[in-house]
Amino acid sequence: MKKILVLMLALMLVISSMAALAEIPELTKEPLTITLWDIAPEEPNKSIQEGAVQRFMADYPNITVNQVHQQNDNYKQQLVVAMSANECPDMYIHWAGGPMAEYYKSGFVNDLTEMYNKYDHPDFIDAAVAQASYDGKVLSIPFGGLSGCDIFYNKTIFAEVGIEVPTTIDELEAACDKLLEAGYVPFSLANGSKWTGSMYYMYLVARHSGNAEFDAAYDGTGSFTSPAFIWAGEKIQEWVKKGYFNDGFNSMITDNGEDRMLMYNNTCAMMLHGSWQVGSVMTDNMDWYKANFGTFRFPEDTEAAAAGVPQNVEIGTAVGNAFSFNCWKEDGSVDQEKLDACYVLATQYYSDDQYNAEQVAVGRTPSIKGFDQVEDENMKVVIDTFFNASNVQLWYDQYLPASVTEVHKDCMTELFGLTKTPQEIGEMQDAAMAAAREG
Repeated sequence: MKKILVLMLALMLVISSMAALAEIPELTKEPLTITLWDIAPEEPNKSIQEGAVQRFMADYPNITVNQVHQQNDNYKQQLVVAMSANECPDMYIHWAGGPMAEYYKSGFVNDLTEMYNKYDHPDFIDAAVAQASYDGKVLSIPFGGLSGCDIFYNKTIFAEVGIEVPTTIDELEAACDKLLEAGYVPFSLANGSKWTGSMYYMYLVARHSGNAEFDAAYDGTGSFTSPAFIWAGEKIQEWVKKGYFNDGFNSMITDNGEDRMLMYNNTCAMMLHGSWQVGSVMTDNMDWYKANFGTFRFPEDTEAAAAGVPQNVEIGTAVGNAFSFNCWKEDGSVDQEKLDACYVLATQYYSDDQYNAEQVAVGRTPSIKGFDQVEDENMKVVIDTFFNASNVQLWYDQYLPASVTEVHKDCMTELFGLTKTPQEIGEMQDAAMAAAREG
């Protein structure tokens, strides 16, 4: 009897072990080539993402992945050009939102719903799955992790000048004035990338109106000239005139780390940016990071709060990046062998233990359940802010239709450059949205 129980227990363990194995598509044994586009030309992303591809090719030596690193700032335009020339890569990153829906409608995205329901994949948080889907269909696989938007600051400078972390916009402005008096530029900004300036615009709109006015401007029931947009634009231009931003910001590029450098050399005391900057600063100079780097959430608008406007709408994404697949045969049918390979690469190697550990090590949080506990103090602020949000507003340049995104980014150059008024850029964005709806 005891032997039978032991055998039964052993069998149960085997069955349990087999059930734990990932159920994934059986990949072809024939030679296969996949072209993959990402935006990881610099460390630490470059090594982390190349490592995932190398592990995949080691396990499937008959499959070659041509991994092409693109620069972030021009990526969307390059992708659209490739699609227009029918040269879209087999596997490519994006930020979900409106552009992903456009790629799908244009025929450059495989519907993954059936595969996602059948095969193994990471246990992504619900918000990430929702953001990777459109019209009830799963269209992409998240892999970049949560990305919040917060203010990073030099704790040493704050202590020297005698500044407490501001919790209201009024307190933030008072802190900026004290920094200027002490010889520091309050904010480091590389707005040659355009979307970096948009972070200030988005947050000021969100603090003044929650999601209401942006949602109305987006669906056509409102306008980008509504009070919150005008207030946000006027506030930005007021800050520019006061000298809250570094000289030459409209010609500086964030992909080159030019904004971070102004913090390292003590020119600037703060930088509003995405949480990926935590990993970038760690990689640049861990000693400087430990000694100086701090984080706080974007301050609140007390006047709007008194009027009942929610102050915990945060800017960012539950996805970070996602992969969509463009695997088709010449006759228009699905190239299932290539699609299977892309699915396995994205779900099993861009989320394996090594990939996730490397993400966490550089200050990122995978969009996977169970990764909400972090040790780094700055990422704790990012995660706590993210999970306490009433809503997470996806970056405008990722949420808006692609044609409107380019207009919006150009508007940020004009707004910060003081060459157009908040009313004028609002009208430009309204016109772009109207054209996108008609198209």
